[in-house]
Amino acid sequence: MLTPPPLSLYVHLPWCVRKCPYCDFNSHQGKGALPFEDYIDALIRDLDLDLPLVWGRTVHSVFFGGGTPSLFPPEAIDRFLQAASSRLRFAPSCEITLETNPGTAEHGRFDRYRAAGVNRISFGIQSFDDQSLKKLGRIHDSQEAERAVKLAQDAGYDNFNLDLMYALPGQTLAMAERDLERAFALQPAHISHYQLTLEPNTIFFARPPQGIPDDDHAWDMQEHCQALLADAGFGHYEVSAYARPGRQCAHNLNYWRFGDYLGIGAGAHGKITLGAEQAILRRWKVKHPTAYLDRAGTTASHGGDERVAPERRPFEYMLNLLRLHEGFSLSAFEAATGLPRAAIAQPLQTALASGWLETAGERVLPTALGRRFTNDVVELFLQP
Repeated sequence: MLTPPPLSLYVHLPWCVRKCPYCDFNSHQGKGALPFEDYIDALIRDLDLDLPLVWGRTVHSVFFGGGTPSLFPPEAIDRFLQAASSRLRFAPSCEITLETNPGTAEHGRFDRYRAAGVNRISFGIQSFDDQSLKKLGRIHDSQEAERAVKLAQDAGYDNFNLDLMYALPGQTLAMAERDLERAFALQPAHISHYQLTLEPNTIFFARPPQGIPDDDHAWDMQEHCQALLADAGFGHYEVSAYARPGRQCAHNLNYWRFGDYLGIGAGAHGKITLGAEQAILRRWKVKHPTAYLDRAGTTASHGGDERVAPERRPFEYMLNLLRLHEGFSLSAFEAATGLPRAAIAQPLQTALASGWLETAGERVLPTALGRRFTNDVVELFLQP
């Protein structure tokens, strides 16, 4: 039997000051005055339309992603959270994260975000090297990044994440190390450390920048930085995520544990377990902000609905769970997919024989080797 897992709420705020050349997210450069109030109205209509999917369930985390959510004034974030919490039951410990671009931080705003209910900030730093930031098309410099973090700390935030990238154009191992040293000095609770990749439909993909480290140098950076993060007390709990004890990102953990989430906003994706129907629904919204504003609150705002076929569920489950060092239990697999553990017996045995996975009782965990070849392991569970 499919058992509904914990529920999260994802809210997409699509505008940014300038589109970064490596970014493949649904983000749009803002032109003129942005329609903050109209967009909040649209989000509330969107939420109302999806509410019947999750009646009676508790929300354990909220994540404002983008785009650049910190372009939205605290009053707009507050209005949405008040509307959402009046319609959905928020857990007392509900984690509420706002993604923030350091180039949009203004004095006095973080205390107002905190008053609105935001209790976690995620800073898109990417690097503390000014030349690297220019090459990445970022609108902030390293001093602005550090100043923004300190403003948040002054407002009472101690639960915050820093996004950092490595294998940047022209970056050396020493430069990657300096980025981490400057991050450590700011005492974050969480660091997301991930490799620059050239995604389709980006400027970097069409015109790759010069000086990107080759695979061997990128691997050296990854291994060296992982050791530095461990020495600094950050536990490596997911492919690109590191946290101090007890400070893992609850929202992203719910994704990776194959939890449920409502996706609200332009281009937002959701995944909901429908217990009565014994089905898993994926729903996504139209991507362009103008179309979304016009259609929110009607089924015309749906970019699509898809029931995840039973034979597809093992692959989707592993695509998420095998990102985590903690692995999964076979009983959790059965509850999340509605399938017996026998459905994955053959690919599981292949992965065990290859040294990619190991078992501890009924728990299945990726090995160090398996974490290097996550994509290969996951593909074992994709049925033809």
